[in-house]
Amino acid sequence: MSVSSAIEWTQATWNPVTGCTQVSPGCAKCYAKTLAERFRGVRGHPYEQGFDLKLWPERLELPLTWRKPRLIFVNSMSDLFHEDVPARFVRDVFMVMERAPWHTFQVLTKRPERAVALSAQLPWPENVWMGVSVENQRWTTRIDALRATGARTKFLSCEPLLGPLRLDLREIDWVIVGGESGPRARPMRADWARDVRLQCEAAGVPFFFKQWGAHDERGVRVGKGRAGRVLDGRTWDAMPPSLSFAP
Repeated sequence: MSVSSAIEWTQATWNPVTGCTQVSPGCAKCYAKTLAERFRGVRGHPYEQGFDLKLWPERLELPLTWRKPRLIFVNSMSDLFHEDVPARFVRDVFMVMERAPWHTFQVLTKRPERAVALSAQLPWPENVWMGVSVENQRWTTRIDALRATGARTKFLSCEPLLGPLRLDLREIDWVIVGGESGPRARPMRADWARDVRLQCEAAGVPFFFKQWGAHDERGVRVGKGRAGRVLDGRTWDAMPPSLSFAP
């Protein structure tokens, strides 16, 4: 089973949960939902149920079979802290991550309040990074919840970036910025991305520019492949210093 990922800030994906529901504007053009719904009703396909939430206990121990260290995005096709994922199953996922210290796991959520509520019940080994999505200023409140979790490494995914952000970067170890891709993608303005980068530089926080998305830096729709990921003449690929192996 191939798990390698084309996502610029990771190496592999692991999906013990698939499917989700929308909670904020960043979900409106969800790539994962678009992909999964293409296969709804296709008998025998992993997304036969479309983007309805589904637990996959048979996938829990998959990372333990990967002996080469990898940077692993957990639940690229869901949200581990979705309210319909049982707490017991969340703990099972964390226990597997604890048993695989040679990997680095990236857990990203739009539901950090549930992560906080479960935090005391979970192991938080150093190889587990916890992140929240922050698509506009309204959702910077997620950062405060992120700080309340037990994660050693905390990060922000400002993708799709839908507006300007003023960020409190205390205790934040990494920031990702990216524009939206897909048929009805909303454009990201260059000054929004640039301003986040400048805030990261001022705070000493590693900055990763993932992509422009479907629109280039002028706001012209050109497609993801052509828009690229160059900001102000260069790529920005900084990673947290806690990375346990060379990616």
